[in-house]
Amino acid sequence: MTSGAALTAGQLNRATLARQLLLNREPVPVGAAVRRVVALQAQEPASPYLALWNRVTDFAAADLDAAFAGAEVVKATLMRITLHAVHVADYPVFHNALLRVLRGPRLGHARFTDSGLSISDADELAVHLLAFAAAGARTKADIEAMFEERLGHRHRGVWWALRCFAPLVQVPTGGPWSFGTRPVFRTYADPLPVAHGEDSTRRLVRRYLDGFGPASIADIAQFTLLTRTAARDAVRALGDDLVVRTGPDGADLYDVPGAPLPPARTPAPPRLLPMWDSTLLAYADRGRMIPPEYRTLVTRINGDVLPTLLVDGHVAGVWRPLGNGIEATAFRPLSARAWKGLATEAAALVEFLADRDPSVYRRYGHWWAKLPPGSEVRTLG
Repeated sequence: MTSGAALTAGQLNRATLARQLLLNREPVPVGAAVRRVVALQAQEPASPYLALWNRVTDFAAADLDAAFAGAEVVKATLMRITLHAVHVADYPVFHNALLRVLRGPRLGHARFTDSGLSISDADELAVHLLAFAAAGARTKADIEAMFEERLGHRHRGVWWALRCFAPLVQVPTGGPWSFGTRPVFRTYADPLPVAHGEDSTRRLVRRYLDGFGPASIADIAQFTLLTRTAARDAVRALGDDLVVRTGPDGADLYDVPGAPLPPARTPAPPRLLPMWDSTLLAYADRGRMIPPEYRTLVTRINGDVLPTLLVDGHVAGVWRPLGNGIEATAFRPLSARAWKGLATEAAALVEFLADRDPSVYRRYGHWWAKLPPGSEVRTLG
């Protein structure tokens, strides 16, 4: 494994922005954009759309609708046992690499073990589940009724466990953002590999570094929920396929050769990031994107990650739709130029939301009452 020059915190920030298409919107098709950024957190249906709106030139929501409908992009439980939208070519690799992560915590949890079923029982049920969901799209009620018929009783912990590790993807059901609040599932179309788990883990780590490097072992583990040992073993196995650099704190950071490393002073335009934007969750040290003093303001105690203002590559506040505009709350004084850039983004976002959901994320509005006093609040757009 070769070595490179030490990096500054500013270079790391700009590297993330460049790879995540946040230094400049780029004119790329939706599928290619999802592949470039690796994964978009998707437990809130609007978030992948707003993530791509921030990243793709003239992004049309209908293009992501079509990518979901045609299964070029799929939505499934993956990294951190959380819903993500990923390119279909990545799904089997990611699922196979994360199978132990998705499976172990659920089958060992009291919610499943209280059912009285064994792990071998779960594996047998998974076979029936996949056959059932391969024959047609299935709702949670459909699946629980099938389990009840097979078991002779209903126990909610069975579906709670299997839905995380069985290779199921969600089926678009319509609505403003392709998926509603009641998910429908189908079996992933192609057989998943049952062997070569270590190879899949290496490929997952390589893909993570494509979109988020340079990064440490702790960062890889944070994003994927792999153990640090598994992440370290994958990095070692990749060997000369990676370069190792020194971070600002002296830690080893791993990267893909030739990946973008813009100068720290590269201009970074303002952006209005969605809830749970992947850039805010991809590192053990969230300081790459979120100033430490703002972390608890953005990431709430229950895990909600609010939609954020990005100014000069770092979180500077939060936003929400309000009335006919976007209410922007800045945690620190911003320059007139920064406010002008945010106003331009807000006007475009209002237009983008108009035909879909002008009051997106409205059910999270209670968090704004808990923001500290003294922030500057403006209605933009």
